[in-house]
Amino acid sequence: MRVLYFSPRICWPVISGAHLRDFYFARQLAQKAELTYVGLVNDDSEGQAEALRQQLESSAQVLALRREAGYRPANIVRGLIGPTPLNVLNFTSARVLAEVDRLLREQTFDTIQIESMHLIAYARRIRQIAPQTRLILDWHNIESEILGRYAENDSNPLRAWYAQRTSTLSRKVEDELLRLCHAHTVCSERERQVLLQRVPETRIEVVGNGVDCEFFAANPASDGARRDVLFMGRMDYHANIDAALYFVNKVWPLIHARRPELRLVIVGAQPAKPILALREQGITVTGTVDDVRPFYQSALTSVVPLRVGGGTRLKVLEAMAAGTPVVSTALGAEGLAVTPDKDILIADTPETMADAVVALQAESQQWRQLAANARRLVEMKYDWSVVGEILWRLHTEEVAMGASCLRAT
Repeated sequence: MRVLYFSPRICWPVISGAHLRDFYFARQLAQKAELTYVGLVNDDSEGQAEALRQQLESSAQVLALRREAGYRPANIVRGLIGPTPLNVLNFTSARVLAEVDRLLREQTFDTIQIESMHLIAYARRIRQIAPQTRLILDWHNIESEILGRYAENDSNPLRAWYAQRTSTLSRKVEDELLRLCHAHTVCSERERQVLLQRVPETRIEVVGNGVDCEFFAANPASDGARRDVLFMGRMDYHANIDAALYFVNKVWPLIHARRPELRLVIVGAQPAKPILALREQGITVTGTVDDVRPFYQSALTSVVPLRVGGGTRLKVLEAMAAGTPVVSTALGAEGLAVTPDKDILIADTPETMADAVVALQAESQQWRQLAANARRLVEMKYDWSVVGEILWRLHTEEVAMGASCLRAT
């Protein structure tokens, strides 16, 4: 089988949850099929593409297609006027469209997997050039939903209005894609139900986020002390920025007053200026790190105080696989098959989140039980090998369905 994997990014190095999902999906497919990975970039990234090809450990072909820079003034204005939202305009490039035309005229594929609604311009072109090829759209989240939540929480009226406008336009794009593509994958059953309410006749399968359980089980040695309250995530992403600032301003003072020995550590690539400024308050902000496992090893808990966002949280799964108890908002654990007070602690106010963290004692019976239950859960349901089999089955079923349709005509 020949598979084209089309992403808004080259997913190596892995610096975000989106990179991680792309990387493991591509690797799982490359183990079973002849894979061509196409990722969009802003500059010359041949070295990055070659590094990804080596990481896939297969004969996969990796192509980096250069697009124009996003958030150009013209795009911002066009996104305001409509009908195309800014988040789509930022990834739409005449140069890339021409490369897609060339690729599809030179090669044939059995399935094409597209990552996110941002690539709708290319999905339209693919259906024109290769109408018989089965087109699968992977939803990392429901973009219109995230933007709507962001609009509700942003204190800046102008930004909130623009986010809501973009949310409305994004929903129209999503509805078009639900009809345009042959099948869809989402991170959770909740998202599947949301989308089925909009277009009931479409095929939508849950192919959740995962975690490399073996990798996180091999925690590098540490001094054994667990004094850190850990916040993990890419720190130029608006949902993570909002969550970190909320935690620092509303929750951390309540914890620090009662457990002054604890340290707050924020780990994640490309921290924005408001996050870097937290260093002045004595908070550790690492930026990009080579290996996240030592930070889980020294953590009392991993906190996920998200108030906006969508999808399912790779940061939750990583902490669970690493044996670090998680304290999260309900939204932070949304879409995961977790049981509160068994394998995760859920707290939706500053006071309850602070109480949950303060009550945790490293290596206590409660702490050990939370860690053990969470580890069992991810091994059974969320290891990438398990998730990858579900994805591969979808691809093979779609190829069979396409062949059946051809015979019928």
